[in-house]
Amino acid sequence: MQRTDNQLLVAAHLSQLLDYITGFGGLIVPLVLWLCNKESVMNMDNHGKSIINFQLSIIIYSLVSIPLIFFFGLGILTLIAVGIIAFVFPIVNAIKVNNGEEVYYPFSLQIIK
Repeated sequence: MQRTDNQLLVAAHLSQLLDYITGFGGLIVPLVLWLCNKESVMNMDNHGKSIINFQLSIIIYSLVSIPLIFFFGLGILTLIAVGIIAFVFPIVNAIKVNNGEEVYYPFSLQIIK
């Protein structure tokens, strides 16, 4: 039987911001929360997949941006954009989860289905 736990879903979305505080953890903590609670918390499986796909996409976009730094500074602009997107959307989606709305991560690759 699954239970409803919006606070845990909000925490999972906000835990992505650990990258900005500790330098790591933005992928590890949501992954652990998802794996430990996907069977017991309603909608955790969908939210966890969205979060992990978003975090993996951010990592890929960042790695692709690094070589682009040498081409007209385009990589710097893309790294700034990736940083802003990675900061804003976990907050927006945490608010949406708290209000019972659907979440959406733009530019997220569907790595885990």
